[in-house]
Amino acid sequence: MISVHTSPLDQPGTGDAGGMNVYVLELSRALARRGAEVEIYTRATSSAQPKVVQAEPGIRVVHIAAGPYEGLDKNDLPAQLCFFSAGVLRAEAHRPPGWYDVVHSHYWLSGQVGWLAADRWDVPLVHTMHTMARVKNAALAPGDTPEPHSRVIGEEQVVAESDALVASTTEEAEDLVRHYGADPDRLHVVAPGVDLDAFAPLEPAPGETAAQARRALRARLGLPVDRPLVLFAGRVQLLKGPDVLVRALGVMADHAATVADPDALRDGGGSRVPTLAVLGGASGRPTAVRELEALAYQMGVTDHVVVRPPVSREELADWYRAADVVAVPSHNESFGLVAAEAQACGTPVVAAAVGGLRTVVVDDVSGVLVDDHSPWTWAAELGALLGDDERRERLAAGARRASERFSWDRAAAAMLDVYSQAAKVRRTR
Repeated sequence: MISVHTSPLDQPGTGDAGGMNVYVLELSRALARRGAEVEIYTRATSSAQPKVVQAEPGIRVVHIAAGPYEGLDKNDLPAQLCFFSAGVLRAEAHRPPGWYDVVHSHYWLSGQVGWLAADRWDVPLVHTMHTMARVKNAALAPGDTPEPHSRVIGEEQVVAESDALVASTTEEAEDLVRHYGADPDRLHVVAPGVDLDAFAPLEPAPGETAAQARRALRARLGLPVDRPLVLFAGRVQLLKGPDVLVRALGVMADHAATVADPDALRDGGGSRVPTLAVLGGASGRPTAVRELEALAYQMGVTDHVVVRPPVSREELADWYRAADVVAVPSHNESFGLVAAEAQACGTPVVAAAVGGLRTVVVDDVSGVLVDDHSPWTWAAELGALLGDDERRERLAAGARRASERFSWDRAAAAMLDVYSQAAKVRRTR
């Protein structure tokens, strides 16, 4: 595995770490359970990091020094790919001939390195895009910066040279053909998985109702218990759309102040405006969290927005369970792992109807798909769902069922088949 710009050992939700970290680590674990030996090459970001970490049985993480340890943005990394590639080739040079059977790269930066390594070692190159510049640029958030043309060129090269391309959804596969001219015969759709043991619904204690258990969990997490709770989990960046939720809260607050019906948006607790918990760190812009908090102040909802740093996977499951609704207002998602994990915890998801979210969230079965990013639309959808206990309970049951479609073990089995097919393509090429 090659994952240049982010390590599977990094905390998701910080810096550039996100769903791809989870994907690489969980897929590696599932492959290791099937007897594969997995080595993951990633860039060293600290002089204190060991060169090699035995993360788990069958999984080694190799840190390659390429450029300064700190202060490099993801957009600065193309200039370090030569150094990173040299480090990967040097590491392999100490192995016996034929040590690797396949190179699996993740994201276009890794694809550039994987292309060179696979060519040098004469093994197949399998590539997973995770995101695509042309798709992102077609759905930019207001004020966001488009991906550079150099990335588009790099992605085109990786698509052309890969022996197999892996897409998480059928829609992503179609985007690869439409925007990059990918060969359909080399395209494979392999859905990511969800750890259904780690992410499971809340289990009330004997004699306790689900609502009581949820309130107790919120109290333990230091969250308000007298208002509905909407959770956003992910990196704080324009692409992910947390600003849409803050603006929607502003709309709800304005409505609550003027509405004729005093029970509108009320859940039987105190305020008619929910709490929005933002669980994540800044990405790309160091000031992103402060800007989001400033927006909350501007919208008059500071008291309704709680911002916390990312948490471990075990605690993240508790945050999903504590929420009435998990909101995913992204402008683009190749899959939507947060939505899948939240549904596994039995929490309905309100998500933008974009990319892979349209596959993960089953509209009016496991959650609600929203057709635009208007704060008024989001305020209406969230308010309607938070005010309808019966519908939320129905979606909660459907959420868990929807999540059971995704399994890392099934993903690993499918990926091993992809590796075999890529080897055949390599031989014919």
